[in-house]
Amino acid sequence: MVRRYDFLVIGSGMAGMSFALKVAKKGKVALCCKTGLEETNTYYAQGGIASVTKTTDQFDKHIEDTLIAGDGLCDRQVVEMVVREAPEQIHELISWGVQFDKDESGGFDLHKEGGHSDFRILHHKDSTGAEIQQSLIESIKKHPNIHVFDHHFAVEILTQHHLGQNVTRHSDNIECYGAYILNLKTRHIETFLAKTTLMATGGIGNIYQTTTNPLIATGDGIAMVYRAKGTVSGMEFVQFHPTALFNPNERPSFLITEAMRGYGAVLKTKSGDCFMQRYDARGSLAPRDIVARAIDTEMKVNGDDYVCLDVTQEDADKTREHFPMIYKKCMEMGIDITKEMIPVAPAAHFLCGGIKVDMHARTSIRRLYAAGECASTGLHGANRLASNSLLEAIVYADLAAKDAMAQVESLKYEERIPSWNDEGTRLPEEMVLITQSQKEVGQIMSTYVGIVRSNLRLKRAFDRLDILYKETERLFVRSVVSKEICELRNIINTAYLVIKHAQERKESRGLHYTIDYPDKNPI
Repeated sequence: MVRRYDFLVIGSGMAGMSFALKVAKKGKVALCCKTGLEETNTYYAQGGIASVTKTTDQFDKHIEDTLIAGDGLCDRQVVEMVVREAPEQIHELISWGVQFDKDESGGFDLHKEGGHSDFRILHHKDSTGAEIQQSLIESIKKHPNIHVFDHHFAVEILTQHHLGQNVTRHSDNIECYGAYILNLKTRHIETFLAKTTLMATGGIGNIYQTTTNPLIATGDGIAMVYRAKGTVSGMEFVQFHPTALFNPNERPSFLITEAMRGYGAVLKTKSGDCFMQRYDARGSLAPRDIVARAIDTEMKVNGDDYVCLDVTQEDADKTREHFPMIYKKCMEMGIDITKEMIPVAPAAHFLCGGIKVDMHARTSIRRLYAAGECASTGLHGANRLASNSLLEAIVYADLAAKDAMAQVESLKYEERIPSWNDEGTRLPEEMVLITQSQKEVGQIMSTYVGIVRSNLRLKRAFDRLDILYKETERLFVRSVVSKEICELRNIINTAYLVIKHAQERKESRGLHYTIDYPDKNPI
């Protein structure tokens, strides 16, 4: 089956849905997601979205906070643009029905998180992402030009390669004509032809054993673009959230938002000793890379599986009011956070790199845009400032929408794309070949490519992953395409990129810390 759309959106998080709502006035939009519209990284974002909205705060302060967190690798022009665009995009979210919490005077009830010099985090209780997601879903469903394809999994983006032309990483004229997409209900691969395509597939958390990301976060968009010879950058900078709820039997890990530390919670060892001041003068409100590394060190030194977050000194009623979801979750585990410390440990949370884009959200492949966590914009540099991710997603979706709408009328469909060919393939003999390989990738990455790295660890990870890569490619060639085999390929491709980029960076900076090169290089 061949479908034709002016705009193809792969991914249904904040970036994908806001882009769809913006471009729908110019043509037909296909919005594809591999589960339902709710299952995205956006939905799980607790803390909020950063923006200068009060008169006592300043753009320059937000810009400087972002640059400091990024540890010298942010693109200053991008940072200034995103920060200054923020208020307008906040107003648009509100126009779509998003309800941010207000204080008694009617102004925004703003949180403060690690690395921020002022209170500027807009939020909805401790479930901001869910509030944004639900509001966007309601607007999407009402729009006649947006067609939602849930349970549709993107397998490959379409380029000249599918016309029999030679495409290499040095080609400067690669174009995207849409994607081959697997209908998970019929198990048939459909051809989606598009004049423009947006990649908004979210993060990569599930290349690790422990992650706060939903199980669908398998690096699909990054892997597809890399296989299509697109440019990918900054993959070594994987942010581990310092405070995921310690519960070894649960995946994904439940996130304890950084806003709780901004509210007054303090990190302590299991025995109740405060430790963050030994690592940074900002204590528990230091940027995430510093906090995660400190926790990792304390756990290893003390032989503990977790540290604790103590909020018992704060007013119990206010704690329950500000963090109802966290309070409920912990109570289900028998922990009353108003009386007991919360066990926490770092978990893979956010990728600061991804598909390289310019300031119009264009990738190195023509007619293909990227926004959200799968994109590498230059905003985050070597470490993301808390709550800048939702901001980046909405701003870059807007940039992509404006550029795509300006281009779409001059573009045509590429009608020569052949249908997917699955001759000679068969169902995998044993699903364990896939599931066991997925587990092995997680073990390799968590053991060797985590918060602290070394040349030896990275080499061992690469060698182990190379074996899995070859086995999986052989299995893919002879197998009927399934979500499981595609996700495994994407996990392996993405893990390879993280390792490769980590090996190439001969220094420690931001989220990438290696014991072989503990110092920073001059910039």
